[in-house]
Amino acid sequence: MAIAKYIKVIGRGKDGARALSREQAADLFGQVLDGAVTDLEIGAFCLAMRIKGETAEEMAGFLDATDSRLHKIPAGPRPLVVIPSYNGARKLPVLTPLLALLLAREGLAVLVHGAASESSRVFTSGVLEALGIPAAQRVEPVHGGQVMFTPTALLCPGLQKLLEVRRVVGLRNPAHSLVKLMNPGAGTSLIVSSYTHPEYALSMAATFALTGANAMLLRGTEGEAVADPRRTPRIELFLQGQRQTLQEAKSGSLEALPTLPQDIDPASTAAYIRAVLAGASPVPTPIATQVAHIVLAEKQLQQEMRP
Repeated sequence: MAIAKYIKVIGRGKDGARALSREQAADLFGQVLDGAVTDLEIGAFCLAMRIKGETAEEMAGFLDATDSRLHKIPAGPRPLVVIPSYNGARKLPVLTPLLALLLAREGLAVLVHGAASESSRVFTSGVLEALGIPAAQRVEPVHGGQVMFTPTALLCPGLQKLLEVRRVVGLRNPAHSLVKLMNPGAGTSLIVSSYTHPEYALSMAATFALTGANAMLLRGTEGEAVADPRRTPRIELFLQGQRQTLQEAKSGSLEALPTLPQDIDPASTAAYIRAVLAGASPVPTPIATQVAHIVLAEKQLQQEMRP
């Protein structure tokens, strides 16, 4: 079944395009993920959505289609903390692995999922490998006190293929937003997600609310879901879609800035993370605060799981 009828709706330019219903969006995206459309149709879909932008209803439909095709992480006895990691590092060291390991040290089950979408950045997967945590080779449970990195290709091959379109056309598409919103867990999960620009804060919040998600949302570091170690970000929490503000942002940098490694390659970043975990270097205050918020949110969800 072709998606031309949907492209006619979304592809009429910024002013002429109309939004799809949630059901239509799910049908369209499902066909894309299943490889039931041509490369030309995929390109048209990606460019049309890039120009138009996604509504919360459309993104919810895309998530519906993805959810039914995910190879899900089996549920465990406690909530799964899900950290999407797709942006990597350009200027600062990527400290998503530090966030994950600090949470695991608190006994939480932590799933990091991601894919390298560019060749010029340092990605979480490389830092975790330098820390002795290789990428998973199959979908399997995550236990309390464990960090697991699962490549997107294992969770949903069609989604990985759509992410790779960026290497061809040089532009983001709905998949790059979707991976920061999706829940790969089969049970109760807490998604820890981030945005880069204020407009994404609005659209992501609207989608979390519409889908009844359990999620934490903040402006992270270069698009990664870890707090910028130099600043105090606004952090919001969604529990079954209900929104609350955990902390307000503070303008400017911290008075006392942490000493971060100058080199951002995986080995240098891993060495810094080891020093922090060993107590030789302090945990940057914004990250320590983020960890505390996640631990409290996970406890709330754990209480809700009890019969």
